[in-house]
Amino acid sequence: MKRNIWLQRLTFLLVPVFISAGGPVPPEHSRLFAPQDIVPRNVKRVARVTGASRSAEPLPNPNRTDVVYNVGGTDLGIAWTMGNGRVGLFFGDTYGRSFKPGTGGPGDAGDWRSNVLAFSSDRNLSDGLTLDGMLAGKGTIAAEEVIASRHDPDCRGEHTMIPTAAIHAGNADYVHCMNIHCWETPGKWKTNYSALFRSADNGKTWRRCSGVPFAADSKFAQAAFAKRDGWVYMLGTPSGRHGAIYLLRVTEKKLAFRQQFEYWNETRGWVKNDEAMATPVIEAPAGEMSVVYNETFQRWIIAYLDVSRKALVLRDSKRLQKGWSTPKTLVNASDYPGLYGSFIYPSKNGTELYFLMSVWKDYNVFLMKADLELSDN
Repeated sequence: MKRNIWLQRLTFLLVPVFISAGGPVPPEHSRLFAPQDIVPRNVKRVARVTGASRSAEPLPNPNRTDVVYNVGGTDLGIAWTMGNGRVGLFFGDTYGRSFKPGTGGPGDAGDWRSNVLAFSSDRNLSDGLTLDGMLAGKGTIAAEEVIASRHDPDCRGEHTMIPTAAIHAGNADYVHCMNIHCWETPGKWKTNYSALFRSADNGKTWRRCSGVPFAADSKFAQAAFAKRDGWVYMLGTPSGRHGAIYLLRVTEKKLAFRQQFEYWNETRGWVKNDEAMATPVIEAPAGEMSVVYNETFQRWIIAYLDVSRKALVLRDSKRLQKGWSTPKTLVNASDYPGLYGSFIYPSKNGTELYFLMSVWKDYNVFLMKADLELSDN
Protein backbone atom coordinates (compact mmCIF):
# COMPACT_ATOMS: atom_id res chain seq x y z
CA MET A 1 0.00 0.00 0.00
CA LYS A 2 2.70 2.49 1.06
CA ARG A 3 4.79 1.47 -1.94
CA ASN A 4 1.88 2.26 -4.31
CA ILE A 5 1.41 5.75 -2.88
CA TRP A 6 5.20 6.36 -3.01
CA LEU A 7 5.29 5.35 -6.68
CA GLN A 8 2.38 7.63 -7.48
CA ARG A 9 4.16 10.61 -5.92
CA LEU A 10 7.43 9.69 -7.62
CA THR A 11 5.59 9.84 -10.95
CA PHE A 12 4.90 13.55 -10.49
CA LEU A 13 8.65 14.15 -10.09
CA LEU A 14 9.80 11.96 -12.99
CA VAL A 15 7.32 13.01 -15.70
CA PRO A 16 8.90 16.47 -16.23
CA VAL A 17 12.35 14.84 -16.52
CA PHE A 18 11.25 12.62 -19.41
CA ILE A 19 9.43 15.49 -21.11
CA SER A 20 12.36 17.91 -20.80
CA ALA A 21 14.67 15.25 -22.20
CA GLY A 22 12.51 15.22 -25.30
CA GLY A 23 12.23 11.45 -25.37
CA PRO A 24 9.40 8.94 -24.92
CA VAL A 25 8.86 7.00 -21.73
CA PRO A 26 10.81 3.74 -22.01
CA PRO A 27 8.51 0.70 -22.36
CA GLU A 28 9.89 -0.89 -19.20
CA HIS A 29 8.69 2.19 -17.25
CA SER A 30 5.28 2.63 -18.93
CA ARG A 31 3.43 0.82 -16.15
CA LEU A 32 4.74 3.36 -13.65
CA PHE A 33 2.88 6.11 -15.47
CA ALA A 34 -0.44 4.28 -15.92
CA PRO A 35 -3.27 5.85 -13.91
CA GLN A 36 -4.19 4.09 -10.70
CA ASP A 37 -7.68 3.96 -9.24
CA ILE A 38 -8.60 3.85 -5.58
CA VAL A 39 -10.05 0.44 -4.76
CA PRO A 40 -11.98 -0.55 -1.61
CA ARG A 41 -10.88 -3.73 0.15
CA ASN A 42 -11.94 -5.65 3.26
CA VAL A 43 -15.35 -4.00 3.50
CA LYS A 44 -17.16 -4.94 6.68
CA ARG A 45 -20.04 -3.93 8.90
CA VAL A 46 -18.65 -2.50 12.13
CA ALA A 47 -21.65 -1.70 14.30
CA ARG A 48 -25.28 -0.76 14.49
CA VAL A 49 -25.85 3.00 14.74
CA THR A 50 -29.63 3.16 15.26
CA GLY A 51 -32.45 0.94 16.44
CA ALA A 52 -32.65 -2.11 18.65
CA SER A 53 -30.33 -5.08 18.26
CA ARG A 54 -31.98 -8.06 16.61
CA SER A 55 -32.01 -11.55 18.05
CA ALA A 56 -28.52 -13.11 18.04
CA GLU A 57 -27.08 -10.05 16.25
CA PRO A 58 -23.34 -9.94 17.05
CA LEU A 59 -22.84 -6.25 16.21
CA PRO A 60 -22.04 -3.64 18.86
CA ASN A 61 -24.93 -1.27 19.50
CA PRO A 62 -23.47 1.59 21.57
CA ASN A 63 -26.44 3.95 21.25
CA ARG A 64 -29.64 1.92 21.81
CA THR A 65 -31.49 4.78 20.15
CA ASP A 66 -34.84 3.04 20.50
CA VAL A 67 -34.66 3.21 24.29
CA VAL A 68 -32.70 6.44 24.78
CA TYR A 69 -33.93 8.73 21.97
CA ASN A 70 -37.23 7.13 20.86
CA VAL A 71 -35.64 6.26 17.51
CA GLY A 72 -36.59 2.68 16.72
CA GLY A 73 -36.43 2.94 12.94
CA THR A 74 -34.71 5.48 10.68
CA ASP A 75 -32.37 5.76 7.70
CA LEU A 76 -29.62 7.79 5.96
CA GLY A 77 -27.17 9.27 8.51
CA ILE A 78 -25.73 12.22 6.58
CA ALA A 79 -22.56 13.19 8.42
CA TRP A 80 -20.58 16.45 8.36
CA THR A 81 -18.14 18.33 10.58
CA MET A 82 -19.92 21.21 12.29
CA GLY A 83 -18.48 24.58 13.23
CA ASN A 84 -17.97 23.51 16.84
CA GLY A 85 -15.88 20.50 15.78
CA ARG A 86 -18.51 17.88 16.49
CA VAL A 87 -19.98 15.72 13.74
CA GLY A 88 -23.65 16.24 12.94
CA LEU A 89 -25.74 13.38 11.55
CA PHE A 90 -29.08 13.95 9.86
CA PHE A 91 -31.41 10.96 9.61
CA GLY A 92 -34.53 10.65 7.46
CA ASP A 93 -38.07 9.50 8.25
CA THR A 94 -37.90 8.34 11.86
CA TYR A 95 -40.21 6.21 14.00
CA GLY A 96 -40.47 5.48 17.71
CA ARG A 97 -39.31 2.74 20.02
CA SER A 98 -42.34 0.61 19.16
CA PHE A 99 -41.01 0.16 15.62
CA LYS A 100 -40.57 -3.46 14.54
CA PRO A 101 -38.87 -4.42 11.24
CA GLY A 102 -41.07 -6.25 8.77
CA THR A 103 -40.97 -6.62 5.01
CA GLY A 104 -39.18 -3.29 4.71
CA GLY A 105 -39.49 0.36 5.62
CA PRO A 106 -41.50 1.86 8.47
CA GLY A 107 -44.84 0.12 7.91
CA ASP A 108 -47.40 1.41 10.43
CA ALA A 109 -44.89 2.53 13.06
CA GLY A 110 -45.82 5.45 15.28
CA ASP A 111 -44.08 8.65 16.45
CA TRP A 112 -43.29 9.69 12.88
CA ARG A 113 -40.78 12.51 12.44
CA SER A 114 -39.56 13.50 8.96
CA ASN A 115 -35.98 13.95 10.13
CA VAL A 116 -33.90 13.96 13.29
CA LEU A 117 -30.41 15.21 14.12
CA ALA A 118 -27.68 13.56 16.19
CA PHE A 119 -24.27 14.75 17.36
CA SER A 120 -21.04 12.88 17.98
CA SER A 121 -17.54 13.62 19.26
CA ASP A 122 -16.36 10.04 18.68
CA ARG A 123 -12.96 9.97 16.96
CA ASN A 124 -12.34 6.22 17.19
CA LEU A 125 -14.86 4.35 15.05
CA SER A 126 -13.16 0.97 15.16
CA ASP A 127 -15.59 -0.20 17.84
CA GLY A 128 -18.65 1.67 16.52
CA LEU A 129 -20.01 5.20 16.40
CA THR A 130 -21.13 6.61 19.75
CA LEU A 131 -23.57 9.51 19.76
CA ASP A 132 -23.32 12.35 22.28
CA GLY A 133 -27.04 13.02 21.97
CA MET A 134 -29.81 14.08 19.61
CA LEU A 135 -31.63 17.37 19.13
CA ALA A 136 -34.57 17.12 21.51
CA GLY A 137 -37.52 19.07 22.81
CA LYS A 138 -37.47 20.92 26.10
CA GLY A 139 -37.37 18.65 29.13
CA THR A 140 -36.65 15.46 27.17
CA ILE A 141 -33.83 13.67 25.38
CA ALA A 142 -36.16 12.07 22.81
CA ALA A 143 -35.27 13.18 19.27
CA GLU A 144 -37.60 15.80 17.81
CA GLU A 145 -38.39 16.66 14.20
CA VAL A 146 -35.89 19.29 12.99
CA ILE A 147 -37.14 20.50 9.59
CA ALA A 148 -40.93 20.47 9.81
CA SER A 149 -43.27 18.74 7.38
CA ARG A 150 -47.07 18.79 7.09
CA HIS A 151 -47.15 15.00 6.77
CA ASP A 152 -49.91 15.09 4.17
CA PRO A 153 -50.92 11.67 2.80
CA ASP A 154 -48.55 10.34 0.17
CA CYS A 155 -49.12 11.96 -3.26
CA ARG A 156 -51.58 14.48 -1.78
CA GLY A 157 -49.40 17.41 -0.78
CA GLU A 158 -46.27 17.77 1.35
CA HIS A 159 -45.74 14.24 2.56
CA THR A 160 -42.33 14.53 4.23
CA MET A 161 -39.06 16.50 4.30
CA ILE A 162 -35.92 14.43 3.77
CA PRO A 163 -32.33 15.67 4.29
CA THR A 164 -29.91 14.81 1.48
CA ALA A 165 -26.65 16.66 2.35
CA ALA A 166 -25.13 18.95 4.99
CA ILE A 167 -22.06 21.17 5.39
CA HIS A 168 -20.49 23.89 7.53
CA ALA A 169 -19.70 26.99 5.45
CA GLY A 170 -19.28 30.69 6.16
CA ASN A 171 -19.74 30.36 9.94
CA ALA A 172 -23.01 28.43 9.70
CA ASP A 173 -24.28 24.91 9.17
CA TYR A 174 -26.49 24.10 6.18
CA VAL A 175 -28.69 21.16 5.26
CA HIS A 176 -30.18 20.46 1.83
CA CYS A 177 -33.63 18.86 2.04
CA MET A 178 -36.13 17.55 -0.49
CA ASN A 179 -39.85 18.01 0.10
CA ILE A 180 -41.50 14.76 -0.99
CA HIS A 181 -44.82 14.81 -2.83
CA CYS A 182 -45.06 11.16 -3.83
CA TRP A 183 -42.84 8.12 -3.23
CA GLU A 184 -44.28 6.27 -6.25
CA THR A 185 -42.29 3.12 -7.21
CA PRO A 186 -39.00 2.10 -5.54
CA GLY A 187 -36.17 4.40 -6.60
CA LYS A 188 -38.50 6.85 -8.37
CA TRP A 189 -40.14 9.64 -6.42
CA LYS A 190 -41.45 13.16 -6.96
CA THR A 191 -40.55 16.28 -5.01
CA ASN A 192 -42.52 19.48 -4.57
CA TYR A 193 -39.22 21.36 -4.25
CA SER A 194 -35.83 21.18 -2.52
CA ALA A 195 -34.32 23.86 -0.29
CA LEU A 196 -31.46 24.86 1.98
CA PHE A 197 -31.85 25.42 5.72
CA ARG A 198 -29.31 27.28 7.87
CA SER A 199 -28.29 27.08 11.51
CA ALA A 200 -26.15 29.72 13.21
CA ASP A 201 -26.26 28.09 16.67
CA ASN A 202 -24.59 24.70 16.16
CA GLY A 203 -27.72 22.96 14.97
CA LYS A 204 -30.13 24.00 17.71
CA THR A 205 -32.44 25.93 15.37
CA TRP A 206 -32.81 25.93 11.58
CA ARG A 207 -34.29 28.49 9.18
CA ARG A 208 -34.99 28.15 5.49
CA CYS A 209 -32.75 30.10 3.09
CA SER A 210 -35.41 31.87 1.04
CA GLY A 211 -32.95 32.61 -1.77
CA VAL A 212 -32.21 28.96 -2.61
CA PRO A 213 -35.23 27.11 -4.01
CA PHE A 214 -34.81 24.11 -6.31
CA ALA A 215 -37.77 23.20 -8.50
CA ALA A 216 -39.32 19.73 -8.59
CA ASP A 217 -37.50 18.97 -11.84
CA SER A 218 -34.16 20.43 -10.71
CA LYS A 219 -30.88 18.68 -11.42
CA PHE A 220 -30.09 19.40 -7.76
CA ALA A 221 -33.20 17.93 -6.14
CA GLN A 222 -30.77 15.78 -4.12
CA ALA A 223 -27.24 16.74 -3.25
CA ALA A 224 -23.79 16.05 -1.82
CA PHE A 225 -21.61 18.84 -0.46
CA ALA A 226 -17.84 19.35 -0.51
CA LYS A 227 -15.64 22.29 0.46
CA ARG A 228 -12.14 23.25 -0.70
CA ASP A 229 -10.08 26.43 -1.18
CA GLY A 230 -12.94 28.76 -0.22
CA TRP A 231 -15.47 27.12 -2.55
CA VAL A 232 -18.50 25.03 -1.68
CA TYR A 233 -19.24 22.40 -4.32
CA MET A 234 -22.65 20.79 -4.66
CA LEU A 235 -23.05 17.59 -6.61
CA GLY A 236 -26.67 17.06 -7.56
CA THR A 237 -29.09 14.56 -9.05
CA PRO A 238 -32.74 14.77 -10.05
CA SER A 239 -35.14 13.20 -7.55
CA GLY A 240 -34.88 9.44 -7.29
CA ARG A 241 -32.03 7.03 -7.97
CA HIS A 242 -31.88 6.97 -11.75
CA GLY A 243 -30.41 10.35 -12.73
CA ALA A 244 -26.93 11.54 -13.67
CA ILE A 245 -24.75 13.66 -11.37
CA TYR A 246 -24.29 17.40 -11.98
CA LEU A 247 -22.01 19.98 -10.35
CA LEU A 248 -22.20 23.57 -9.13
CA ARG A 249 -19.96 25.78 -7.04
CA VAL A 250 -20.30 28.95 -4.97
CA THR A 251 -18.09 30.75 -2.47
CA GLU A 252 -18.72 29.87 1.16
CA LYS A 253 -20.23 33.22 2.09
CA LYS A 254 -22.63 33.14 -0.90
CA LEU A 255 -24.10 29.68 -0.34
CA ALA A 256 -27.48 31.17 0.59
CA PHE A 257 -27.72 33.11 -2.70
CA ARG A 258 -28.66 30.96 -5.68
CA GLN A 259 -27.96 33.71 -8.22
CA GLN A 260 -24.28 33.33 -7.28
CA PHE A 261 -24.17 29.63 -8.21
CA GLU A 262 -21.89 28.58 -11.06
CA TYR A 263 -22.78 25.39 -12.95
CA TRP A 264 -20.31 23.13 -14.72
CA ASN A 265 -20.80 22.76 -18.47
CA GLU A 266 -18.46 20.37 -20.28
CA THR A 267 -17.91 22.74 -23.21
CA ARG A 268 -18.24 26.18 -21.64
CA GLY A 269 -16.78 25.56 -18.19
CA TRP A 270 -18.37 27.40 -15.25
CA VAL A 271 -21.63 29.16 -16.18
CA LYS A 272 -23.17 31.52 -13.65
CA ASN A 273 -26.84 31.51 -12.60
CA ASP A 274 -28.13 29.12 -15.30
CA GLU A 275 -28.90 25.62 -14.04
CA ALA A 276 -30.10 24.55 -17.49
CA MET A 277 -26.48 24.73 -18.67
CA ALA A 278 -25.29 22.09 -16.20
CA THR A 279 -24.08 18.92 -17.93
CA PRO A 280 -23.40 15.57 -16.24
CA VAL A 281 -20.05 14.97 -14.58
CA ILE A 282 -20.96 11.33 -13.80
CA GLU A 283 -23.36 9.27 -15.86
CA ALA A 284 -26.65 7.83 -14.63
CA PRO A 285 -27.80 6.05 -12.57
CA ALA A 286 -26.83 7.47 -9.20
CA GLY A 287 -28.61 7.98 -5.90
CA GLU A 288 -27.92 9.00 -2.29
CA MET A 289 -24.34 10.14 -2.76
CA SER A 290 -21.59 11.65 -0.65
CA VAL A 291 -18.18 13.05 -1.54
CA VAL A 292 -14.93 13.86 0.26
CA TYR A 293 -11.43 15.03 -0.66
CA ASN A 294 -8.80 12.61 0.64
CA GLU A 295 -5.46 14.31 1.35
CA THR A 296 -3.55 11.03 1.51
CA PHE A 297 -4.47 10.06 -2.04
CA GLN A 298 -4.96 13.66 -3.20
CA ARG A 299 -8.20 12.59 -4.87
CA TRP A 300 -11.90 13.25 -4.59
CA ILE A 301 -13.81 10.14 -3.52
CA ILE A 302 -17.51 9.73 -4.20
CA ALA A 303 -19.83 6.94 -3.03
CA TYR A 304 -23.37 6.36 -4.24
CA LEU A 305 -26.05 3.76 -4.96
CA ASP A 306 -25.91 2.37 -8.49
CA VAL A 307 -29.18 0.53 -9.09
CA SER A 308 -27.92 -0.93 -12.38
CA ARG A 309 -25.18 -2.75 -10.48
CA LYS A 310 -27.34 -3.39 -7.40
CA ALA A 311 -24.52 -2.06 -5.28
CA LEU A 312 -23.01 0.88 -3.47
CA VAL A 313 -20.07 2.00 -5.58
CA LEU A 314 -16.96 4.14 -5.13
CA ARG A 315 -15.16 6.30 -7.70
CA ASP A 316 -12.25 8.74 -7.52
CA SER A 317 -10.91 11.67 -9.50
CA LYS A 318 -8.34 14.45 -9.23
CA ARG A 319 -11.05 16.90 -10.33
CA LEU A 320 -14.74 17.08 -9.54
CA GLN A 321 -15.55 18.17 -13.09
CA LYS A 322 -14.09 15.20 -14.98
CA GLY A 323 -11.79 12.21 -14.94
CA TRP A 324 -13.80 9.96 -12.63
CA SER A 325 -12.61 6.38 -12.41
CA THR A 326 -14.81 3.45 -13.30
CA PRO A 327 -17.19 2.38 -10.50
CA LYS A 328 -15.72 0.00 -7.93
CA THR A 329 -18.13 -2.08 -5.88
CA LEU A 330 -18.20 -1.00 -2.27
CA VAL A 331 -21.07 -3.20 -1.02
CA ASN A 332 -23.22 -5.66 -2.97
CA ALA A 333 -26.98 -5.90 -2.49
CA SER A 334 -26.56 -9.68 -2.61
CA ASP A 335 -24.73 -9.40 0.72
CA TYR A 336 -27.09 -6.77 2.19
CA PRO A 337 -30.48 -6.98 0.43
CA GLY A 338 -32.24 -3.63 0.31
CA LEU A 339 -29.09 -1.60 0.93
CA TYR A 340 -29.05 2.13 0.16
CA GLY A 341 -27.36 5.31 1.33
CA SER A 342 -23.59 5.58 1.28
CA PHE A 343 -22.76 8.55 3.48
CA ILE A 344 -19.05 8.97 4.13
CA TYR A 345 -18.07 9.84 7.69
CA PRO A 346 -15.93 13.01 7.58
CA SER A 347 -12.17 12.46 7.42
CA LYS A 348 -9.65 14.35 5.31
CA ASN A 349 -6.98 11.70 5.12
CA GLY A 350 -6.03 8.11 5.77
CA THR A 351 -6.55 4.78 4.05
CA GLU A 352 -9.67 3.80 6.01
CA LEU A 353 -13.10 4.86 4.81
CA TYR A 354 -16.00 4.78 7.26
CA PHE A 355 -19.51 5.27 5.90
CA LEU A 356 -23.13 4.88 6.98
CA MET A 357 -25.37 2.45 5.13
CA SER A 358 -29.11 1.86 5.45
CA VAL A 359 -30.89 -1.47 5.01
CA TRP A 360 -34.54 -1.34 3.97
CA LYS A 361 -35.84 -4.45 5.74
CA ASP A 362 -34.25 -3.51 9.03
CA TYR A 363 -34.96 0.18 8.34
CA ASN A 364 -31.97 1.32 10.35
CA VAL A 365 -28.43 2.58 9.88
CA PHE A 366 -25.13 0.70 10.18
CA LEU A 367 -21.51 1.83 10.33
CA MET A 368 -19.37 0.31 7.58
CA LYS A 369 -15.62 0.35 6.99
CA ALA A 370 -13.45 -0.16 3.92
CA ASP A 371 -9.69 -0.16 3.45
CA LEU A 372 -8.56 1.94 0.49
CA GLU A 373 -5.58 1.26 -1.73
CA LEU A 374 -4.34 2.14 -5.19
CA SER A 375 -4.91 -0.46 -7.89
CA ASP A 376 -1.96 -2.02 -9.70
CA ASN A 377 -2.60 -1.16 -13.35
